[in-house]
Amino acid sequence: MFQAFLIKYGEIGIKGKNRYLFEDALIHQIRHALKEVDGQFRVTKEQGRIYVEALEEYDYEETVGALQRVFGIVGICPTVILEDEGFEKLAQDAVAYLREEYPEGNQTFKVNARRARKDYPMESMEINRELGGRILDAFPDMRVDVHNPRIMLNIEIRQKIYVYSQIIPGPGGMPVGTNGKSMLLLSGGIDSPVAGYMVAKRGVKIDAVYFHAPPYTSERAKQKVVDLARKVSRYAGPVYLYVVNFTDIQLYIYEKCPHDELTIIMRRYMMRIAERIAEKTGSLGLITGESIGQVASQTVQSLAATNEVCTMPVFRPLIAFDKEDIIRISKKIDTFETSIQPFEDCCTIFVAKHPVTKPNIKAIRRSETHLAEKIDKMVEEAIESAELLVVG
Repeated sequence: MFQAFLIKYGEIGIKGKNRYLFEDALIHQIRHALKEVDGQFRVTKEQGRIYVEALEEYDYEETVGALQRVFGIVGICPTVILEDEGFEKLAQDAVAYLREEYPEGNQTFKVNARRARKDYPMESMEINRELGGRILDAFPDMRVDVHNPRIMLNIEIRQKIYVYSQIIPGPGGMPVGTNGKSMLLLSGGIDSPVAGYMVAKRGVKIDAVYFHAPPYTSERAKQKVVDLARKVSRYAGPVYLYVVNFTDIQLYIYEKCPHDELTIIMRRYMMRIAERIAEKTGSLGLITGESIGQVASQTVQSLAATNEVCTMPVFRPLIAFDKEDIIRISKKIDTFETSIQPFEDCCTIFVAKHPVTKPNIKAIRRSETHLAEKIDKMVEEAIESAELLVVG
C-alpha cells in the first residue's frame, strides 16, 4: 500500500543557510542504509521534505528497520502517493486509506492538510473541513478531536498528493559525517561500542582502534571486537578498525613498572598510540567508554592520569552513566549479547590484583622512565604493524 516514506528530521531544520548541507548528508546516509534492503528506492528532496520512494516491490519491515538506524531521522512516515485528480478523487482515496489502515472505524481523528502548491483550488482549512465531513459520512462511529486525535490524517498537496497518518520514531541525532571524525578505543566490553554509537549519533564519523595481545588473547577475542564494530557500523557507517599488537608493550610494562600501576600505564600507552593513529588518519578526537568510578582505571584521578598524555580532546559520552544505563543502550543497538561473550581482551589479562585507584601523576611519570630504553621503538613498531580492517 505504501509507495513511499516521508522522512522527518529535527535539528537539521534550524541550521539556517547551511541546512542543505545537512539534508544532503542525510540523503547520502539514507541511500547507504537502503543498499542492504531488497528493492530499488529513489531518495529525493523537495521544499524541506525528504522522500524515499519505492520503485518496485520491497520488504516493508526491513526498509523501516534500515531507516531507523540512520542518524538525523526523527520520524518515518509510510506514505501513499496520489495523482491530483481533483478533490472528489482525493476524498475517495482518503476514505479508502482509512478503511485499510483502521478497519475498526471507531477512532477519533483530525485532518491536517498542507497546500504547498498554491494553485490548488481549495485552501487548507477548506480541505480539512470538507474531507472531515466525507470521513464522518463514511465512518459513523468516528468523531473529530482537534486537540488529541487518535488518527492524524496528513494530506500534503504538492505536484502529487501525499497521504500519511503514522509516524515511526527514528533515532534522532545528526547525519554521520557532518561533525568530523574521531577515533574510538574499542574493546570487547559493553561500554566502548555504546560510546561509539552515542558519538556517531552527533554526526561524527567513527574510526576505531583495538589493542590485541596474542597469545594471551585469542583470535575469538579479536573476532568479537570485529563483530562489535560491525554492529556499530550499522548506525555509524563503515568503520576503519586498526588492530594493534600490544603484547610486547604490555610485557615490557609488566616487567619494568610497579604492578599496582600497570593498568594506568598500559592505558596511557594505549591513548598515546590511539592518538598517533588518529593524527595520521585525520581524526580530531578520541572516544572512550569510560564512566566515573566504574573500575579502578576510571576514578577521576585515574582519568586525569590517562588524559595527561593526550593533546586531542577525549570524548567520554558515558562519563556519568551507571552500568544499567549503558546495558540498556547496548541491548537497544544489539551489542550486548556479543559483548558478554567470554573471550578476554588485553585489558583484563594483565590487570593487577590491587590496582592503584588514586594514582599520583608524578609517580606514574617516574615509573615510565624505566621504560625509556625501548618503549619509543616498540610504540613505533606497534603503529607501523597495525592491521587495518574495513568493517561494515
